[in-house]
Amino acid sequence: MPDAASGFAQNLRGAGLMALSMAAFTINDAAIKVIMTQVPFYQTIFLRGVFTTLGIVLLAYLLGQRSLGLARQDRMRIFLRAGADVGATLFFLTALRQMPLANVTAILQTAPLTITLAGAVFLGDPVGWRRWLAILVGFAGVMMIVQPGTEGFSFFSLYALIAVCFVTLRDYVTRGLSEDTSSMTVAGINALAVTLCAGIGSMGEVWQPVTGANLRYLAISITAIIGAYYFSVATMRVGELSFVSPFRYTSLVWALVLGYFTFGDFPGPLTLFGAFTVVAMGIYTIYREGQLARAPASD
Repeated sequence: MPDAASGFAQNLRGAGLMALSMAAFTINDAAIKVIMTQVPFYQTIFLRGVFTTLGIVLLAYLLGQRSLGLARQDRMRIFLRAGADVGATLFFLTALRQMPLANVTAILQTAPLTITLAGAVFLGDPVGWRRWLAILVGFAGVMMIVQPGTEGFSFFSLYALIAVCFVTLRDYVTRGLSEDTSSMTVAGINALAVTLCAGIGSMGEVWQPVTGANLRYLAISITAIIGAYYFSVATMRVGELSFVSPFRYTSLVWALVLGYFTFGDFPGPLTLFGAFTVVAMGIYTIYREGQLARAPASD
Protein backbone atom coordinates (compact mmCIF):
# COMPACT_ATOMS: atom_id res chain seq x y z
CA MET A 1 0.00 0.00 0.00
CA PRO A 2 2.76 2.53 0.73
CA ASP A 3 4.11 2.03 -2.80
CA ALA A 4 0.67 2.58 -4.32
CA ALA A 5 0.13 5.65 -2.16
CA SER A 6 3.53 7.00 -3.14
CA GLY A 7 2.81 6.41 -6.83
CA PHE A 8 -0.54 8.18 -6.57
CA ALA A 9 1.12 11.13 -4.82
CA GLN A 10 3.70 11.33 -7.62
CA ASN A 11 0.92 11.25 -10.21
CA LEU A 12 -0.90 14.09 -8.46
CA ARG A 13 2.30 16.11 -8.29
CA GLY A 14 2.94 15.49 -11.98
CA ALA A 15 -0.62 16.49 -12.85
CA GLY A 16 -0.22 19.69 -10.84
CA LEU A 17 3.02 20.54 -12.61
CA MET A 18 1.43 19.89 -16.01
CA ALA A 19 -1.50 22.14 -15.11
CA LEU A 20 0.91 24.88 -13.98
CA SER A 21 2.88 24.50 -17.21
CA MET A 22 -0.27 24.87 -19.33
CA ALA A 23 -1.42 27.87 -17.28
CA ALA A 24 1.96 29.55 -17.78
CA PHE A 25 1.98 28.88 -21.54
CA THR A 26 -1.55 30.28 -21.92
CA ILE A 27 -0.81 33.37 -19.80
CA ASN A 28 2.20 33.95 -22.04
CA ASP A 29 0.00 33.65 -25.14
CA ALA A 30 -2.53 36.14 -23.77
CA ALA A 31 0.18 38.66 -22.85
CA ILE A 32 1.84 38.36 -26.25
CA LYS A 33 -1.51 38.83 -28.00
CA VAL A 34 -2.02 42.09 -26.11
CA ILE A 35 1.47 43.37 -26.98
CA MET A 36 1.15 42.51 -30.69
CA THR A 37 -1.77 44.91 -31.03
CA GLN A 38 0.66 47.84 -30.62
CA VAL A 39 4.19 46.50 -31.13
CA PRO A 40 5.43 45.01 -34.43
CA PHE A 41 5.19 41.22 -34.75
CA TYR A 42 8.87 40.26 -35.04
CA GLN A 43 10.01 42.92 -32.58
CA THR A 44 7.68 41.39 -29.97
CA ILE A 45 8.99 37.85 -30.55
CA PHE A 46 12.61 39.02 -30.59
CA LEU A 47 12.39 40.97 -27.32
CA ARG A 48 10.64 38.10 -25.58
CA GLY A 49 13.15 35.64 -27.05
CA VAL A 50 16.23 37.51 -25.83
CA PHE A 51 15.09 37.54 -22.21
CA THR A 52 13.62 34.04 -22.43
CA THR A 53 16.91 32.61 -23.69
CA LEU A 54 18.84 34.34 -20.91
CA GLY A 55 16.27 33.15 -18.38
CA ILE A 56 16.58 29.53 -19.52
CA VAL A 57 20.38 29.71 -19.29
CA LEU A 58 20.10 31.10 -15.74
CA LEU A 59 17.50 28.48 -14.81
CA ALA A 60 19.71 25.67 -16.13
CA TYR A 61 22.61 27.02 -14.06
CA LEU A 62 20.48 27.21 -10.92
CA LEU A 63 19.33 23.62 -11.51
CA GLY A 64 22.96 22.51 -11.55
CA GLN A 65 23.51 22.13 -15.28
CA ARG A 66 26.99 23.52 -15.86
CA SER A 67 27.66 21.96 -19.28
CA LEU A 68 25.77 22.01 -22.58
CA GLY A 69 24.60 18.40 -22.19
CA LEU A 70 24.23 17.76 -25.94
CA ALA A 71 24.91 14.24 -27.24
CA ARG A 72 26.82 14.15 -30.54
CA GLN A 73 24.32 11.79 -32.19
CA ASP A 74 21.48 14.19 -31.40
CA ARG A 75 22.85 17.27 -33.14
CA MET A 76 20.92 16.85 -36.39
CA ARG A 77 17.72 16.09 -34.50
CA ILE A 78 18.22 19.19 -32.34
CA PHE A 79 18.69 21.28 -35.50
CA LEU A 80 15.49 19.88 -37.05
CA ARG A 81 13.60 20.31 -33.79
CA ALA A 82 14.67 23.94 -33.50
CA GLY A 83 13.55 24.58 -37.08
CA ALA A 84 10.18 22.97 -36.38
CA ASP A 85 9.81 25.08 -33.24
CA VAL A 86 10.53 28.25 -35.20
CA GLY A 87 7.83 27.31 -37.69
CA ALA A 88 5.35 26.41 -34.95
CA THR A 89 6.01 29.68 -33.10
CA LEU A 90 5.68 31.97 -36.12
CA PHE A 91 2.54 30.35 -37.51
CA PHE A 92 0.91 30.02 -34.10
CA LEU A 93 1.56 33.64 -33.14
CA THR A 94 0.40 34.88 -36.56
CA ALA A 95 -2.89 33.04 -35.99
CA LEU A 96 -3.04 34.23 -32.39
CA ARG A 97 -2.69 37.86 -33.42
CA GLN A 98 -5.77 37.59 -35.66
CA MET A 99 -8.00 35.04 -33.90
CA PRO A 100 -9.59 34.60 -30.46
CA LEU A 101 -7.24 33.00 -27.94
CA ALA A 102 -9.57 30.06 -27.19
CA ASN A 103 -10.03 29.19 -30.88
CA VAL A 104 -6.30 29.00 -31.59
CA THR A 105 -5.67 27.08 -28.38
CA ALA A 106 -8.43 24.59 -29.24
CA ILE A 107 -6.93 23.90 -32.67
CA LEU A 108 -3.54 23.32 -31.06
CA GLN A 109 -5.09 20.61 -28.86
CA THR A 110 -5.17 18.31 -31.89
CA ALA A 111 -1.42 17.76 -31.53
CA PRO A 112 -1.72 14.41 -29.63
CA LEU A 113 -3.98 13.13 -32.41
CA THR A 114 -1.63 14.25 -35.20
CA ILE A 115 1.36 12.80 -33.34
CA THR A 116 -0.40 9.42 -33.15
CA LEU A 117 -1.26 9.72 -36.85
CA ALA A 118 2.35 10.61 -37.74
CA GLY A 119 3.62 7.65 -35.71
CA ALA A 120 1.34 5.31 -37.66
CA VAL A 121 2.19 6.75 -41.08
CA PHE A 122 5.93 7.45 -40.73
CA LEU A 123 7.09 5.10 -37.96
CA GLY A 124 4.78 2.19 -38.59
CA ASP A 125 3.36 2.34 -35.06
CA PRO A 126 0.39 -0.03 -34.71
CA VAL A 127 -2.85 1.94 -34.39
CA GLY A 128 -6.06 0.01 -33.82
CA TRP A 129 -9.54 0.94 -34.95
CA ARG A 130 -10.37 2.70 -31.67
CA ARG A 131 -7.59 5.25 -32.03
CA TRP A 132 -8.26 5.67 -35.77
CA LEU A 133 -11.85 6.48 -34.87
CA ALA A 134 -10.68 8.92 -32.18
CA ILE A 135 -8.45 10.67 -34.76
CA LEU A 136 -11.32 10.97 -37.27
CA VAL A 137 -13.76 12.27 -34.65
CA GLY A 138 -11.09 14.68 -33.38
CA PHE A 139 -10.57 16.09 -36.86
CA ALA A 140 -14.33 16.47 -37.21
CA GLY A 141 -14.11 18.58 -34.04
CA VAL A 142 -11.44 20.72 -35.71
CA MET A 143 -13.80 21.35 -38.64
CA MET A 144 -16.40 22.61 -36.14
CA ILE A 145 -13.81 25.06 -34.81
CA VAL A 146 -12.50 26.19 -38.20
CA GLN A 147 -15.95 26.22 -39.88
CA PRO A 148 -14.75 26.30 -43.50
CA GLY A 149 -17.17 27.87 -45.98
CA THR A 150 -19.09 29.83 -43.35
CA GLU A 151 -19.10 33.43 -42.14
CA GLY A 152 -17.26 32.29 -39.01
CA PHE A 153 -14.31 31.01 -41.04
CA SER A 154 -10.96 32.75 -40.57
CA PHE A 155 -8.17 32.23 -43.06
CA PHE A 156 -5.79 32.36 -40.12
CA SER A 157 -7.22 29.06 -38.88
CA LEU A 158 -5.02 27.53 -41.57
CA TYR A 159 -2.00 29.12 -39.91
CA ALA A 160 -2.98 27.44 -36.65
CA LEU A 161 -3.28 24.10 -38.46
CA ILE A 162 0.16 24.59 -40.02
CA ALA A 163 1.48 25.30 -36.52
CA VAL A 164 0.03 21.94 -35.43
CA CYS A 165 1.96 20.27 -38.27
CA PHE A 166 5.18 21.87 -37.05
CA VAL A 167 4.42 20.83 -33.46
CA THR A 168 3.90 17.27 -34.70
CA LEU A 169 7.23 17.34 -36.54
CA ARG A 170 8.93 18.77 -33.46
CA ASP A 171 7.59 16.03 -31.19
CA TYR A 172 8.20 13.37 -33.85
CA VAL A 173 11.88 14.37 -33.94
CA THR A 174 12.02 14.57 -30.12
CA ARG A 175 11.09 10.89 -29.79
CA GLY A 176 14.53 9.92 -31.07
CA LEU A 177 16.60 12.08 -28.69
CA SER A 178 18.90 10.19 -26.36
CA GLU A 179 18.75 10.53 -22.57
CA ASP A 180 22.22 12.12 -22.64
CA THR A 181 20.80 15.33 -24.10
CA SER A 182 19.52 17.75 -21.46
CA SER A 183 15.94 19.02 -21.69
CA MET A 184 17.09 22.49 -20.69
CA THR A 185 19.66 22.46 -23.49
CA VAL A 186 16.92 21.63 -25.99
CA ALA A 187 14.70 24.40 -24.61
CA GLY A 188 17.57 26.90 -24.72
CA ILE A 189 18.56 26.07 -28.31
CA ASN A 190 14.93 26.33 -29.42
CA ALA A 191 14.50 29.70 -27.71
CA LEU A 192 17.73 30.96 -29.30
CA ALA A 193 16.65 29.77 -32.77
CA VAL A 194 13.29 31.54 -32.48
CA THR A 195 15.02 34.69 -31.24
CA LEU A 196 17.53 34.76 -34.11
CA CYS A 197 14.83 34.24 -36.76
CA ALA A 198 12.65 36.93 -35.16
CA GLY A 199 15.65 39.26 -35.06
CA ILE A 200 16.17 38.81 -38.80
CA GLY A 201 12.45 39.37 -39.44
CA SER A 202 12.44 42.52 -37.31
CA MET A 203 14.97 44.18 -39.63
CA GLY A 204 12.10 44.80 -42.04
CA GLU A 205 9.95 46.47 -39.39
CA VAL A 206 9.89 49.96 -37.92
CA TRP A 207 10.58 49.34 -34.24
CA GLN A 208 8.29 50.92 -31.69
CA PRO A 209 9.11 51.89 -28.10
CA VAL A 210 7.79 49.44 -25.51
CA THR A 211 6.52 51.48 -22.59
CA GLY A 212 3.82 51.49 -19.94
CA ALA A 213 1.34 48.63 -20.07
CA ASN A 214 3.13 46.87 -22.93
CA LEU A 215 6.31 46.72 -20.86
CA ARG A 216 4.37 45.09 -18.04
CA TYR A 217 2.78 42.59 -20.41
CA LEU A 218 6.22 41.81 -21.84
CA ALA A 219 7.49 41.12 -18.33
CA ILE A 220 4.49 38.85 -17.70
CA SER A 221 5.12 37.01 -20.96
CA ILE A 222 8.82 36.45 -20.23
CA THR A 223 8.16 35.29 -16.67
CA ALA A 224 5.35 32.99 -17.81
CA ILE A 225 7.29 31.36 -20.65
CA ILE A 226 10.33 30.67 -18.45
CA GLY A 227 8.03 29.21 -15.80
CA ALA A 228 6.29 27.14 -18.48
CA TYR A 229 9.62 25.68 -19.63
CA TYR A 230 10.60 24.87 -16.05
CA PHE A 231 7.28 23.21 -15.19
CA SER A 232 7.20 21.27 -18.46
CA VAL A 233 10.67 19.86 -17.78
CA ALA A 234 9.75 19.03 -14.17
CA THR A 235 6.52 17.34 -15.36
CA MET A 236 8.45 14.79 -17.43
CA ARG A 237 10.24 13.60 -14.30
CA VAL A 238 7.20 12.99 -12.07
CA GLY A 239 4.30 10.57 -12.37
CA GLU A 240 3.04 8.29 -15.12
CA LEU A 241 2.75 9.87 -18.57
CA SER A 242 -0.71 8.38 -19.18
CA PHE A 243 -1.99 9.98 -15.95
CA VAL A 244 -0.23 13.33 -16.30
CA SER A 245 -0.65 14.03 -20.04
CA PRO A 246 -4.44 14.65 -20.09
CA PHE A 247 -3.90 17.65 -17.83
CA ARG A 248 -2.33 19.45 -20.79
CA TYR A 249 -5.92 20.20 -21.84
CA THR A 250 -6.37 22.52 -18.88
CA SER A 251 -4.84 25.11 -21.23
CA LEU A 252 -8.21 25.33 -22.97
CA VAL A 253 -9.91 26.30 -19.70
CA TRP A 254 -7.31 29.02 -19.17
CA ALA A 255 -7.74 30.20 -22.76
CA LEU A 256 -11.52 30.48 -22.32
CA VAL A 257 -11.16 32.45 -19.07
CA LEU A 258 -8.36 34.75 -20.26
CA GLY A 259 -9.97 35.23 -23.67
CA TYR A 260 -13.21 36.37 -22.06
CA PHE A 261 -11.80 38.65 -19.36
CA THR A 262 -8.90 40.09 -21.37
CA PHE A 263 -10.34 40.39 -24.88
CA GLY A 264 -14.09 39.94 -24.39
CA ASP A 265 -14.04 36.87 -26.66
CA PHE A 266 -16.06 33.73 -26.05
CA PRO A 267 -16.54 30.97 -28.65
CA GLY A 268 -19.95 30.16 -30.08
CA PRO A 269 -21.73 26.86 -29.32
CA LEU A 270 -20.40 25.03 -32.41
CA THR A 271 -16.81 26.09 -31.70
CA LEU A 272 -17.14 25.06 -28.06
CA PHE A 273 -18.58 21.68 -29.02
CA GLY A 274 -15.76 21.17 -31.51
CA ALA A 275 -13.15 22.15 -28.92
CA PHE A 276 -14.45 19.72 -26.32
CA THR A 277 -14.71 17.01 -28.98
CA VAL A 278 -11.02 17.47 -29.76
CA VAL A 279 -10.16 17.39 -26.05
CA ALA A 280 -12.23 14.25 -25.43
CA MET A 281 -10.62 12.41 -28.33
CA GLY A 282 -7.15 13.53 -27.26
CA ILE A 283 -7.72 12.31 -23.71
CA TYR A 284 -9.06 9.00 -25.02
CA THR A 285 -6.01 8.57 -27.27
CA ILE A 286 -3.64 9.19 -24.37
CA TYR A 287 -5.65 6.82 -22.15
CA ARG A 288 -5.64 4.13 -24.85
CA GLU A 289 -1.90 4.44 -25.42
CA GLY A 290 -1.41 4.07 -21.66
CA GLN A 291 -3.44 0.85 -21.77
CA LEU A 292 -1.41 -0.47 -24.69
CA ALA A 293 1.86 0.27 -22.90
CA ARG A 294 0.73 -2.15 -20.22
CA ALA A 295 -0.87 -4.69 -22.58
CA PRO A 296 0.46 -4.24 -26.16
CA ALA A 297 -1.51 -7.12 -27.59
CA SER A 298 -4.91 -5.63 -26.78
CA ASP A 299 -5.10 -2.89 -29.44
